[in-house]
Amino acid sequence: MEFLRGVEKEVAGKRGSQLKTLRQMKILEIIRTERVRTQEELADRLRRAGLSVTQATVSRDIKELKLVKVPASDGDAYYSQPQEAGGVSQWDRLRRYMRDSVVSFDYSENILVVKTLPGTAMAVAAALDALPWPEMVGAVAGDDAILVVIKPKEAVGDVIRRLREMTS
Repeated sequence: MEFLRGVEKEVAGKRGSQLKTLRQMKILEIIRTERVRTQEELADRLRRAGLSVTQATVSRDIKELKLVKVPASDGDAYYSQPQEAGGVSQWDRLRRYMRDSVVSFDYSENILVVKTLPGTAMAVAAALDALPWPEMVGAVAGDDAILVVIKPKEAVGDVIRRLREMTS
């Protein structure tokens, strides 16, 4: 019996992996053909396509696919794939997005507050989390504000200086 349970788990894992691949392929198809502004909109599109998803699953898929939010001419931002090699570098894209989205910085002790344009904070927070800066412990975003935890607190000034350089 124990052997069968192990086989069932292995089969379920493979099935889950196949579903994940299918779901992520569908996500890429959706964002290529539609302007999707939120994770909720993306989850809704996936459900309409017959896939059962939660917001947490969509969030993980977005992170794994390294999707970015790009500003549109109408002022909204929507999900897109990062440009392929030969296009704009990831660093240049991050700088442009920071310049286009970040409104201000402030801090208290070791907490940095980044104010953004409405609807862009999650994408900026994901970009901040991807930076190879060990003093940034993590970022939590709302709609137009991000809390970034800095460690040690003496590094806050340097982090703000580097972020300001990115936005100028």
